[in-house]
Amino acid sequence: MAFLLSKFTINLTPNSTILNSKKSAHKVTSSVSVSSDKMKKKKLPILLFDIMDTIVRDPFYQDVPAFFRMSMKDLLECKHPTAWVEFEKGLINEMELSQKFFKDNRPLDLEGLKNCMRCGYTYIEGVETLLRSLKQNDYEMHAFTNYPTWYTMIEEKLRISTYLAWSFCSCITGKRKPEADSYEEVLRRLKVDPASCIFIDDRMVNVEAARNAGMVGLHFKDAASLQQDLSSLGVEICSTEENAINQD
Repeated sequence: MAFLLSKFTINLTPNSTILNSKKSAHKVTSSVSVSSDKMKKKKLPILLFDIMDTIVRDPFYQDVPAFFRMSMKDLLECKHPTAWVEFEKGLINEMELSQKFFKDNRPLDLEGLKNCMRCGYTYIEGVETLLRSLKQNDYEMHAFTNYPTWYTMIEEKLRISTYLAWSFCSCITGKRKPEADSYEEVLRRLKVDPASCIFIDDRMVNVEAARNAGMVGLHFKDAASLQQDLSSLGVEICSTEENAINQD
């Protein structure tokens, strides 16, 4: 930039020429600034979170059987074997789900089921505080989850996008964990080395698939264990006291 600016002379130069020189210098400075921004690297690692039973309590295992007045065993026996998976992959919409949710085609109270699910969505204890800490330390975080379009109900209630982006939801990508192509899609879009990604999930089969893809895989048990695991990998996490101060 100094070389370019040295070309400008102001000795006995008309005012209009000086003004044009200043404008050119401003353009050079702006160009350098934009270029330097583009050269900034992402803060690594990138954190990829499963959602259900990792960040958010999954109502399916307790609340939904109670809604249908069935045991979990009975519900699994009478529901359609692939309808929910098709819904998660975006192959069918919620009206189509309601028509085939049960194998015997009995009617489904769709709005009642949605309300049941909505009421059951809550943060797993301690997880929101951990997400807030990671956000304060400028880590890039994404949801990488198997879930249908009802993820919007989770967002409306818990505002998870405050902390991470709903980037890799199966209903959007059409791919589900632990299928290898779901991990390949994440890496293709993020454009980073697999080892620069930490994947967190409560299901070990999904964690193993992430490791097979070259990612760092962490099996979620609870927020305290996850914080310890992340810290051991060098991830910066604010303490509880620091969070309290920042919130004040």
